[in-house]
Amino acid sequence: MKLFDRVLNPREIRRRLGLNQEQFWTQIGVTQSGGSRYESGREMPKPVRELLRLVHVEQIDLSQVKRVDFEIISYLKESHPDLYRSLRRAVRTKHRRPEGEDSSLSDEALIHSHESETDEVTGSD
Repeated sequence: MKLFDRVLNPREIRRRLGLNQEQFWTQIGVTQSGGSRYESGREMPKPVRELLRLVHVEQIDLSQVKRVDFEIISYLKESHPDLYRSLRRAVRTKHRRPEGEDSSLSDEALIHSHESETDEVTGSD
């Protein structure tokens, strides 16, 4: 089970991360006083909830995400769904392996794996 699967309370998420209110809330563009109100039960707008989920639950560094990343994902899903599924499985497998195990799978290996799967389906050699 993920650390935050059952945690819906932003205060609990913040405490589990070991952050004070200012550290926690400013990472998603909310003032400490605004965050305090949300922790006290005030309803969070959906954009704030989504930012909280992305940054503090999914651990995504938003400063590294670019529009082109979403365009690439969309293109890959539409144009090469088998490769997309293979990459997604590889990433999920990597996250499930115990620490210390080599879970890296090179891009080349993924591409060759995808080509093999495609060859099997199309009958190509």
